Amino acid sequence: MAVNTTPISAGQALDALRAGLAAQRACTMTASWMLHGRPGIGKTEIVQQLASESGSTLFDLRLTTIEPQDLRGLPFYDHDRQRTVWYRPEDLPDDPAHPAILFLDELTAAAPSLQPTVYGLLQERRVGRHLLPASTFIVAAGNAVEDGAVAYDMGTALSDRLIHLSLRAEAGDWLARYAVPRGLHPAVTAFIRTRPDLLDTTEDALRRGQMIACTPRSWARVSTILNAVPDCALRHVLIAGTVGEAAAAEFILIAEDIAATVQVADMLAARPADRWALYPASLHGLTALVYALVTLANAETLPQSIEVMEGLRHLADQRDDPAFARLPLGELCTYGFELLIDKALGLGLAEVFRTSAAYAAYAASRPA
Repeated sequence: MAVNTTPISAGQALDALRAGLAAQRACTMTASWMLHGRPGIGKTEIVQQLASESGSTLFDLRLTTIEPQDLRGLPFYDHDRQRTVWYRPEDLPDDPAHPAILFLDELTAAAPSLQPTVYGLLQERRVGRHLLPASTFIVAAGNAVEDGAVAYDMGTALSDRLIHLSLRAEAGDWLARYAVPRGLHPAVTAFIRTRPDLLDTTEDALRRGQMIACTPRSWARVSTILNAVPDCALRHVLIAGTVGEAAAAEFILIAEDIAATVQVADMLAARPADRWALYPASLHGLTALVYALVTLANAETLPQSIEVMEGLRHLADQRDDPAFARLPLGELCTYGFELLIDKALGLGLAEVFRTSAAYAAYAASRPA
């Protein structure tokens, strides 16, 4: 059954959940939410980030691993009152003084026998006699049948209890909100910026009958492999086993070019006049340089990072190579400064930009 709502990026979904949580805390709206999206698109990370930034305790229930009694609890006989009493499970929120997020993951893969119990959580916010505290925010997530995952079609009795958000992979959003803040390897971020179509190839892999596909989660794993496995041949095998042979072959060529030409530490340490020869000559290399500068930026390196970033727009004049005249150096410089300013603001280093002669020169060139 199709999810007939507007597809949005992971960042937009997080913004929607933030608004819903704020409305619930202001007592203007209480609702349960459902994140639809292909495997590896980042549904779990969205909920984890929401819990972290809002100071909420996260109760993460994987519905494929539990039985109805795990939510309903277990009965025992109270002889004094001559009735059956239910022991409530401990993995449900019960502290009204502390905000919580109840995350019902893999909802569409849960056994049909479990769904009636979930109905009460989503609509009445209770299981049996246990009522969830008013400070509990409820989010569910799941895959669709057409995503190639184990899933059941969601019936109307369940879907009507939810506000549905349909996630799609969007390269710009993923780079800005996930890859750069988490410091993914510059080769990965540069590759996805130039090949955004390879961020998520699940649909194409399913059509071809292939098991392995590129997803945002798999590219994050590639970053981990690059940082953790020093042996080049073994690293290539692991990358192919993560994103598939075709995507890995293309990525490895670019990654090797970046490794051979991007010398960030040397550029930061060099005198300004000596840096021109250290700039990479390819667009992939320059893009990786931008991400590396942002990743390494801190109180000590930020002044030099600003100088190197500002130098991008002068490469065609400073390097005797006609290839630079064909590259979008101005656009890359502007994009790099946007990322670097965001990083500086997050670190409380805005003053470094205000006192930087290199950034003043860049800002003065912007009106022209």
